[in-house]
Amino acid sequence: MLRGEAITRTFGGITALDDVSFSFAAGKITGIIGPNGAGKTTLFNIITGIYAPTEGKVFLEGKDITGLAPEKLARMGMVRTFQGIELFPQMTVLENVMVGRHTKSKSGIIASAFKLPGHIREEKNIREKALSWLQFAGLGDLADQEAGSLPFGRGRILEIARALALEPRIIFMDEPAAGLNSRETRELAGLIRKISELGITIALVEHDMELVMDICEEIMVLNLGRKLAWGTPREIQENREVVMAYLGEG
Repeated sequence: MLRGEAITRTFGGITALDDVSFSFAAGKITGIIGPNGAGKTTLFNIITGIYAPTEGKVFLEGKDITGLAPEKLARMGMVRTFQGIELFPQMTVLENVMVGRHTKSKSGIIASAFKLPGHIREEKNIREKALSWLQFAGLGDLADQEAGSLPFGRGRILEIARALALEPRIIFMDEPAAGLNSRETRELAGLIRKISELGITIALVEHDMELVMDICEEIMVLNLGRKLAWGTPREIQENREVVMAYLGEG
């Protein structure tokens, strides 16, 4: 579904990514791991349009999407979450998800300002769809609560629910388990599996190896900006080069 060819990215005299190629299969959960500074988030930023590669191409279902802006990629069905939770704290939980859904709105300024019938119908639909994604994520009973009052773990789930409101075909999660306790991480794993069961392709950068080995079907390992290995969780666990690079063991 998603393919990268010889991705290279330099920042001044520093090479953050060096000739990295990959292919993410449709409907699968793919993990991207590696030591700090391996280039994981830089790769995500290139795929999702935040950075342009110095060299190389990114293709979504065969279409060259290299350098396209994030909002264009979102309309094509590619969305992401970030390491830091980015919510609208003064808005309700439901309104935060509705914000994500509004990217699909077709009402113009005039229709919205004068609350024409088409706009009213569309707003009702947006609200209903947003609520259904909240319920899917297990947050339906918190719909009217201010987002800023949520515990950290609930905020992480809300961010994912907002991304799902765009009805993506592929979702990128940048360290979704960061800051979560063991119970919250188990809940996150369950939600990611539910998302995958919908046929949505998932790629995630994550440091929690237990989570990665539990839910991912394929894993790519980066080290010092280069692709070190690719395989199933078992193959990665048994790869001596990965152990030496990632765990620092001789």
